[in-house]
Amino acid sequence: MKKRLILVMLLLAAVTLGLVAQPAGESATTWKVSEQSTEKTPKYVFMFIGDGMSHVQINAAQVLKGNNTKGSISLANLTFTEFPVVGLQTTYDATSFCPDSASTATSLSSGYKTHSGVLGLGVDKQFVGKTITESLKEQKDWKVGVVSTVTLNHATPAAYYAHVPSRNNYYDIGVQMANSGFDYFAGGSVNKAEDGGKKSIYTLLEEQGYLVTDDKNEILSLSSDSGKVYAQSPRLQDGGAMPYAIDMDASDVTLAQFVKKGIDVLDNEKGFFMMVESGKIDWACHANDAASEIRDLLAFDEAIQEAVRFAKAHPEETLIVVTGDHETGGMTIGFASTGYNTAFNILENQKASYIAFDEIMSDIIAQNPNLSFRQAMVLVEEYFGLASPGSKASDDALVLSEFEYSRLEKAFKQAMMPESSRESDQLSYQLYGSYNPFSVTLTHILNNKAGIGWTSYAHTGTPVGVYAYGVGAELFAGSYDNTDVYTKLKTLVGIV
Repeated sequence: MKKRLILVMLLLAAVTLGLVAQPAGESATTWKVSEQSTEKTPKYVFMFIGDGMSHVQINAAQVLKGNNTKGSISLANLTFTEFPVVGLQTTYDATSFCPDSASTATSLSSGYKTHSGVLGLGVDKQFVGKTITESLKEQKDWKVGVVSTVTLNHATPAAYYAHVPSRNNYYDIGVQMANSGFDYFAGGSVNKAEDGGKKSIYTLLEEQGYLVTDDKNEILSLSSDSGKVYAQSPRLQDGGAMPYAIDMDASDVTLAQFVKKGIDVLDNEKGFFMMVESGKIDWACHANDAASEIRDLLAFDEAIQEAVRFAKAHPEETLIVVTGDHETGGMTIGFASTGYNTAFNILENQKASYIAFDEIMSDIIAQNPNLSFRQAMVLVEEYFGLASPGSKASDDALVLSEFEYSRLEKAFKQAMMPESSRESDQLSYQLYGSYNPFSVTLTHILNNKAGIGWTSYAHTGTPVGVYAYGVGAELFAGSYDNTDVYTKLKTLVGIV
């Protein structure tokens, strides 16, 4: 009897303290997780953002690099998945549970919600907030770097220095970039650098004292003596972005190399903050191209390794935070036709991104406007490994079924038509989105055979992970809103 009484008293105490759930119909205890305090202040901060990257994108990379042998299945570890602190952040903005990169990056950089499409302004589109990078530059005289695999005046990088009502105001964003006083910009080009008779953004950058270069040797020679730098990828793709990792060759500068040189340029005794975005993870997911997404995520992980090397040399002064801004594509591991099976190894047969394959096809069609589907299948086998029904392939799973072959042939016929003549009904959009019908069908078929599904060509409302390592990393444990990422960083670095 005494034991039962003690148990009842403990249970009542637990309910009062909010340690266990109360019965339905009664008022629930409001949980408030108090942040842990940290006595140390980081002097070097790396903020890595995988655009469009949530748990499934990360897990897919682990599966591809892992062991898919039945009886010994295992995931491969990535650099940041081994970080000691993991959190979870929600991504909704002021207008949607499926937000865009402008609003979510504003929340991460500045700590408040805003409209989709808005950069650095409040919900009223009048309030001008301060980004963490602007505050660090003004209050602590830290050096600041912004790196991205896409154009440097695209939404996510722009959220760290620009304040505009529309993310599409590319020229205005570029002007603010040139006037930011930040020390290192690197990666893609400037989108719409020209605007009528106005000065080119590149000219404005040079007038502000930036070394502007796209020469690989010069980029790899950058140092702390280089001054302010805009280092652009020697080769551009897809509207001015860096090439997808799957398409890179020896002439390219990798994201890891841009980060390494950024460290060389920014390293100083006062401190620095470097934001690094892998923007083409997002672009590949928009196009439902899993192989390109995974390759870019792995390249992103290699860039994070550069920050870890620096952190190990400065263990009492460095913080690394890795997260996404939102999820893109509704990517999932598991597809109806494969049941409980996956075969990610067949993704290794894809030799080019969807955009690179589009360019290859365009060149061939320009030379042969009457290209037949059978002729196109030769290219399909070369770049995707997929073979016609009844043919032999390196893996039986790569042989197309009659259904898949028919579906691909229909997509090819659509792709050979002028865009204005293609089918534009709801089913066609679900099949192809706004992408080339032939290449997107190829990636869909290859992905489905591997055991990957997609629900969207846009963003979703899925929460994303936060991975932290170094000084103050413990603050990033738990579940919280994306605006809290800014708040935690602000607290750690001691700005107001």
